[in-house]
Amino acid sequence: MNNRMQIILKQLMGAREPVTSEQLASHIQVTSRTIRNDIKQLDHYLTRNGAIITALKGRGYRLDITNDVKFKNFLKRDIDSDRQEVPVEPEDRMTYLVKTLLLQDDYVKLDELADNLFISRSTIQNDIRDVKIILDKYDLKLEKKPNFGLKLIGKEKNIRFCMAEYLFDRNKLEFGISGKHLIILPPKEIEMIREKIMEYAKEYKLVLSDVGLQNLVIHIAIACKRIRDENYVSMIKKDFDTIKHQKEYKIAGKLIRNIEKGLSVNFPDSEIAYVAMHLLGTKMLLHPSIKEEEVTHYIDSTIYTIVHQMIKEVDHELGLSLTGDKELVGALALHLKPAMNRFHYGMNLRNPMLEAIKTNYPFAFEAAVIASKTVEKQSRVTIDENEIGYLALHFGAAIERSHAGKKTKRCLLVCATGAGSAQLLYYKLRSQFGDELRIVGTTEYYNLKHYSLENIDFIISTIPIQDNVGVPSLVVSTILGNDDLDKIQDIMTERQSVIRNYLKKDYVFLQQSFQTREAVIEFLGRKLVEDRLVDESYITSVLAREEASPTSFGNYVAIPHPLDPKINDTFWMICTLKKPVDWGGKQVQFVCLLNVSYQNKDELKPMYDKLVRIVDRKETVQQLINSETIDELVAIFESVN
Repeated sequence: MNNRMQIILKQLMGAREPVTSEQLASHIQVTSRTIRNDIKQLDHYLTRNGAIITALKGRGYRLDITNDVKFKNFLKRDIDSDRQEVPVEPEDRMTYLVKTLLLQDDYVKLDELADNLFISRSTIQNDIRDVKIILDKYDLKLEKKPNFGLKLIGKEKNIRFCMAEYLFDRNKLEFGISGKHLIILPPKEIEMIREKIMEYAKEYKLVLSDVGLQNLVIHIAIACKRIRDENYVSMIKKDFDTIKHQKEYKIAGKLIRNIEKGLSVNFPDSEIAYVAMHLLGTKMLLHPSIKEEEVTHYIDSTIYTIVHQMIKEVDHELGLSLTGDKELVGALALHLKPAMNRFHYGMNLRNPMLEAIKTNYPFAFEAAVIASKTVEKQSRVTIDENEIGYLALHFGAAIERSHAGKKTKRCLLVCATGAGSAQLLYYKLRSQFGDELRIVGTTEYYNLKHYSLENIDFIISTIPIQDNVGVPSLVVSTILGNDDLDKIQDIMTERQSVIRNYLKKDYVFLQQSFQTREAVIEFLGRKLVEDRLVDESYITSVLAREEASPTSFGNYVAIPHPLDPKINDTFWMICTLKKPVDWGGKQVQFVCLLNVSYQNKDELKPMYDKLVRIVDRKETVQQLINSETIDELVAIFESVN
């Protein structure tokens, strides 16, 4: 089986519903005809190994297991997930091509690359366009020479940054392509570099984070290799003079002189300054022996000014109350000190958790985006989404701390069937919710108008409350079933009526034919402009948010929104697409444009929570994409707990 057939098999194995050839073609980025041919071959292969592929007219393909033992043995024998194969998926091909070009000393021909990847010349030309976008982030270019092919060119520092990102397996400290590994340095030399870094960090009372230590090892190892290949870093005099007077230059000098002896490599002064630059930008922690009051000496007042402004902006935009969180202030200040050096020197700090942070903590990520914009305004630097992801971790922790300190919810019971039923309901609620819920009393419906509701968060009643009493109410049965418990949990966590609150049928657009994310945003934004809900700056603000960090979450979902509130009401605009579009490197077919009110910012957290639960469910997203009517889409939304 080729790689493409393996991917098709994995897609079929992971799907609860039939998968169409169009969906598979979109995922792998080949034609539906190619998929159909692959499925014929795959089915022939599977028939001998305990499974068949069933074609369901109008619905797609389904994998059926005919012999469980035989199929499991086949998977163990023939499907080796750890084996490095020629990449098939577009994102993997991009990485492969970047690696190839970084390791290639001479020109490489397009036909040669296409043959290695088993793809057509037109496909490799499309891939190269995407590779240029990746390389552009590092100010690297592809030089094209007739009859010779392509060659990577750019500043040595930028080539090294790109190598650190794309060539390194950060677990094995090696890099390579298609199973052929080229060790950047022998393991003994790598370990020696690590030991020397830790030795000097201890001497100078610097506690490196795991990520910081790993980054230093990687960059010094790359420097050793490049110097041995006679490729040296150059540095402008102004930056060199600035670095030379830093404490980190002294540490780097001692560290490198020791490494030189062990590795027989001669580092010129510019290379020592390069290592010092990484020390200045390395994520560090204060040594345990340093007292808390010394932190303000370690971090200058400018950093603290920026941090306080960051938190102030986040509180203003998202309706949080984090200003008094001293732990957040300290954590952001410690993070920002080396980060400012990274921004200044254009250094990249890889964030392996980025996608998980964006998907699982979107509210904290939005806080980090807002905070990053404050830093950019104050310091005139550009912050990439890796850094935003690290900021989001600090804001996420602060948000959790703020929730932990919230007061217990207070409710009033209204029971129509007597004191016995009221007592039963009381004890069931106590048993289920404990200290999270305080039941302040019980009353009959007719006495409700005489009851003070000043400090009541909501009412739980066994009969409908017809009058508007000023606080939310929900109806439950006396036996308190699972659905009732879910409703109570929703109102306690402020998630009640999310769909009814946010989904407006007039702003749902199904099965559209747009080909770019910009076209989708322009279409949705234009609708709001035409309805006089926003002005022309709205579309610009949504596109600016995409520039900060693409709002695609994987699983064919994107959740775009403006950088700051632009509207009087909080609601969603939904757009599904007939075919996926590229959305910042991910394929997207379901778009939920968030419109956030100036005033009602307390709604944001439950709204994000609801969206995350939807994004996490592959089958649900596919159902939403395939919806042909608005009522069908709403029903799918409401089915998600």
